[in-house]
Amino acid sequence: MLVSFTSVTYHRRTICLITLLLVFALNGYSKDYDILDYGAEDGKKSTEAIQDAIDLCHSEGGGRVIVPQGRFITGTLVLKDFVLLHLEQGAILEGSLDREDYLQTFRLHGMVFAEDATNIGITGSGTIQANGIHFYDTTANHTYEEFDRKLTRQGLDYMPEGEFYSDGPYKRLPKPGMTLSFFHCSQLTLKDFTLLDSPSWAIRMAYVEEASVDNIRIFNNLMIPNSDGIHLTASRNVRINNCHIRGGDDAIVMTGFAIEEDVPDFDPEVQKATKYGNKSEYAENLIVTNCQLQSRSAGIRVGYGQHPIRRCTFSNIQIYGSNRGIGIFAHDKSHIEELHFSNISIETRLHNGQWWGNAEPIHLSAVSRFPGLSAGSIKDVYFHQITMVGEHGINLYGLEDSPLENIHMSRMKLLITKGVETESYGGNFDLRPVADPQLRLFKHDIPGLYAQNVNGLYLDHFHLEWGEDLPSFFTHGIWLKDVSGFEKVNVNSPHNPGSKDGKPIYRNQPD
Repeated sequence: MLVSFTSVTYHRRTICLITLLLVFALNGYSKDYDILDYGAEDGKKSTEAIQDAIDLCHSEGGGRVIVPQGRFITGTLVLKDFVLLHLEQGAILEGSLDREDYLQTFRLHGMVFAEDATNIGITGSGTIQANGIHFYDTTANHTYEEFDRKLTRQGLDYMPEGEFYSDGPYKRLPKPGMTLSFFHCSQLTLKDFTLLDSPSWAIRMAYVEEASVDNIRIFNNLMIPNSDGIHLTASRNVRINNCHIRGGDDAIVMTGFAIEEDVPDFDPEVQKATKYGNKSEYAENLIVTNCQLQSRSAGIRVGYGQHPIRRCTFSNIQIYGSNRGIGIFAHDKSHIEELHFSNISIETRLHNGQWWGNAEPIHLSAVSRFPGLSAGSIKDVYFHQITMVGEHGINLYGLEDSPLENIHMSRMKLLITKGVETESYGGNFDLRPVADPQLRLFKHDIPGLYAQNVNGLYLDHFHLEWGEDLPSFFTHGIWLKDVSGFEKVNVNSPHNPGSKDGKPIYRNQPD
C-alpha cells in the first residue's frame, strides 16, 4: 500500500520542531567587549587582541565580543563558554594569508575554533572573509588517480590528459583548515553573517548537540575542491533555516564521521572524554528549511561515516547548478534511516574535471568504501513534491548484501535534458568513494529512474519527460534490477524517443 507522506511525517516532525527550538541567552550576561578596546586595529593583524577580548569575556561570565565596522585580520580564534562573537554591520573579519597564524591541535584549524564548549556562537550582519583562493594554484587542476578511465563510456577521452578543465577544481596548495569548526559543543548559534571564500569546509560541527543556524550566507569559490558549506558530523538536534549556500563541494551535509574519518569504526571514548556535545551514537534530528543551495557535488548529502544517521527532514529548498541534487550514501557499515524530503526544486548539470557526481537529481547508494567490509543500509526514505531538471536520471543503487529498503516517491516530476558535457562525460554511473575499482566510475545506460537491489519501491504520481536530441545511451523510463515490492500509482515513464529498444518500465529479472 502507498503510504501518505503527510501521515507518516506529521507526528515525527512536530516532535523534532519542539525538541530543536533553541534559545541562546547568555545566562543573564549581556556585557559587550569591543575588540578596539583590547588593541585590535583596522586593516592590521589583530588575532591576539580579539583573543584577549574573548578570554576576558569568558572569564567574567560571558557576553558579546564586538567586531565593529572595519577590516580586522586574524588567524585562529578560540571561542569559549558563554561567548558570542558579534560582527556589526560593515565589520570584516579577514583570514590571515600566513598559515603560521592558524592553530594546530589534533589538526590544523581555520579562523574560528571551539572544543568542548557551551553557549557559544557567531552573530551579526558582518562578513567573514577566509581568503581561500590565496591557497590554490588557479593555473592548474586538482586531479588524482581514483578511477580507471578505460571503464567509462568515453574511455581515455574521459578527462583527457593535458587539458585544463574549465569547471575545475583548482590545484591545492598548503592551506589553513576548516574556516569555522566546532567540536563537542552544545548550544551553538550561527546567525545573520556572510562567510566568503573558504579554503576548505566553511562550517564544521562535529559531535555538536543542539545548534541553530539562521539567515547566513556562504559563498565559496566553485573552483575550490572540498569547500563544503555546512558539514555536520555525528551531531544531533540541529536546525538550519533561511540560508543561501554555494560551495565547491556539498552544500549541506549530514555525515556520521568520527574524528578519524578514514577508519571503519568509531571510538566511544572520544565522546566520553568531553563535557559537552553529542553523547549518543547517532547523527540525528536535523531539520533544514527555506534554503538555496549550489554545489559542485551534492546540494544535500546524507551519509558516509561510522555513526548511524536517522531522522532528518529537508523542506522548501532550491538546489541549482549542482553535480547532484540529493545524495544519500551508505558507504560505511552504519545505517541510514527515516529521511524526509519535501517541496524541493532541483536543477543539475554535468561538470568537467574531477568532481564526484554525474548530474543525478537524486542518488542513493549502499556500497562499501572499505575493502572486505559490507556497506550499511538505507531505509525508510520519503520524497514528496520534488521537481527536477537534470542531465541524468535518478539512481537507486544497492548491492545484494546491502539493499535499499522502503523508498517512497510521490508527486515527482523529472525532465532529462542534454547539456554541454553530455557527450564528453555522460552515460556513466559514479558511485565514488567505493572500494571496488569496477564500481567507482563506469559505463552504464541511463534510464529516467534506475533501481537495483531495492526492497520496497513505491511510486505515486511520478512523471518523466525527455528533452530533445538526447544520445541513445538514455534508454528506459524506469529500469528495475533485483527489485522486490514495486508498487506504482499514476506513473508516466516513457522511454527516451532516441533509444531503439527503450521501454517505459524494463525489468531484467523474473516478474
